[in-house]
Amino acid sequence: MKRLFNNTVLLGLLSILLLSACNNDQTYADRLNEERNAVNAFLANHRVVMSVPEDSIFEVGEDAPYYRLDADGNVYMQVLNAGDRKNDKVKTGETIYFRYSRYSLSTWYADGTWIIYSGNENTMDAASCSFNYADYTLPSSSQWGYGLQYPLLFLGVECEVNLVIKSQYGFTNEISYVMPFFYHVRYYHSQI
Repeated sequence: MKRLFNNTVLLGLLSILLLSACNNDQTYADRLNEERNAVNAFLANHRVVMSVPEDSIFEVGEDAPYYRLDADGNVYMQVLNAGDRKNDKVKTGETIYFRYSRYSLSTWYADGTWIIYSGNENTMDAASCSFNYADYTLPSSSQWGYGLQYPLLFLGVECEVNLVIKSQYGFTNEISYVMPFFYHVRYYHSQI
């Protein structure tokens, strides 16, 4: 799984480098710096724990801290509902449905506005989205990026989280935008 993800990230980064070479206004390094500033500005308003608890027991609720999930700080998670961590762990290849809203942290950082960038959380007319957990060979799974699947390494399937995801771990067709997002996500076993 990690090798497939690394190959996907490598291809995405190469695409970014090619696209940024054509943009005289802003370099890739400039975009990464803006992304880091937006994420840091958001996290400055919250408690942040720089690692996952060794016992994987997370604080839960709207006042819970944001946990850094990876060593490079590409994904931060606030647990709103941990689900049943012991009896409801995801299985590799299992279809997981989710509802989400996502907001551009770049827009928030630039002008302070929270605008829903995309999602299906607030309308039951829209179908639930899904992925096959840890199967990045399927475009239907890889399109969402690695960040949305990350919480399921630690939590039960029926969990609810807030996430901060940098572009490298976000939607694969948007990696070149170098735009971080704030997500509110609920995961399910069945389509809702």
